[in-house]
Amino acid sequence: MTRTLTPQEALIYAMITTSAADNQMSDRELRRIGTIVKELPAFADFDETTLVEHAQACGLLMSGTNGLDNVLESIAVSLPDHMRETAYVLACEVAASDETVHAEEARFLQLLAQHLKLDRLTTSALQRAAVARHQRP
Repeated sequence: MTRTLTPQEALIYAMITTSAADNQMSDRELRRIGTIVKELPAFADFDETTLVEHAQACGLLMSGTNGLDNVLESIAVSLPDHMRETAYVLACEVAASDETVHAEEARFLQLLAQHLKLDRLTTSALQRAAVARHQRP
């Protein structure tokens, strides 16, 4: 069942699902999601106190029948075209935030890119930028 989300909710669902893809939501990933919601213009009018509520709703949708497909479809149909790259790069940011992109996260990013209809060159550049931002000396 596809659920229509606000664009901000769709971005949150993309980040939460990326974090949960490897069955462990690290503190770094959760902190990164919180920071993104507090700082990015895409969330300027968003009530950040509802973040946990939206994360729980995402988890509930994910746990249902065809959960992953429903989440991906909900994200895709809820985002205007100009926000699709934003959703993808934010998901990449979350995956890269704990310095290890697990195979499950990489697979979710692939599925997300397909649902968002993003080309390989764009996704490669966005992935590389996110990883570069989280490098340590």
